[in-house]
Amino acid sequence: MADPTVLRDDLDLPVPLGPRPPRRVVSLVPSLTEALAATAPGLLVGATNWCSHPADLAVARIGGTKNPDVPAILALEPDLVLANDEENRRPDLEALRAAGVPVWVTDVRTLDGAFRSLDRMLTLACAQPRPSWLDEAEASWRRIVPVPRALRTVVPIWRRPWMVIGRDTFAGDLLRRLGLHLVHADHAERYPTIALPQLKLDGPELVVLPDEPYRFTAEDGPEAFPGTPVALVSGRHLTWYGPSLVSAPEVLARAIARATGHPFARDGSGTS
Repeated sequence: MADPTVLRDDLDLPVPLGPRPPRRVVSLVPSLTEALAATAPGLLVGATNWCSHPADLAVARIGGTKNPDVPAILALEPDLVLANDEENRRPDLEALRAAGVPVWVTDVRTLDGAFRSLDRMLTLACAQPRPSWLDEAEASWRRIVPVPRALRTVVPIWRRPWMVIGRDTFAGDLLRRLGLHLVHADHAERYPTIALPQLKLDGPELVVLPDEPYRFTAEDGPEAFPGTPVALVSGRHLTWYGPSLVSAPEVLARAIARATGHPFARDGSGTS
């Protein structure tokens, strides 16, 4: 018999998941925290130290995504814990499950997958009506117009050593939809480590530098790629899946436009 505490959003699960809808939820993922807070804030009783949105979130803090305080989580007596296959460590999730706490694990690698996952998490796992912001996010991405030419793009996410976005990633799918060609999209690894000289030899026409997980800034990052346009972008809009997806296409497209000089357009109606 399947373990009822192992809840993945790619499974065909019954409704409701338990004897009653969850009333106390702990989130181990910043984007999922924001998604639930925007939908049913009264359900959240705990979140990580990295859960920065909404800014006025007033819940117990239970450590980081990679080092959550499991006893502190259990002390909150949650009906459900929200987690992510990539961001959270399996030993921590297994410890929660062993204590009898249901853990809903997302695994998001595309924009369409994010929309499906968020819908299932909020309506199935959390027993909430589908939020209007999710409809707005889908509509926002339908309106985006890609850049006119697929620029060869490198996307570092760390330095010392340099690591970049490779294959099969949510952030990579967003940039592809904006019309960019990721140089390392076919790499064997999802986040390969590649030395800076090789990154330059790969011939990027654009470098995209997010402010998380490594905090690239105008003073830390662009100097490594002299002569190449650099777009500094919000990591929340590039890597989070939640309410930030409503404004993400416009925020990212404008950053690319500023770096490259390509006009930004929506709805096929011209530039702005």
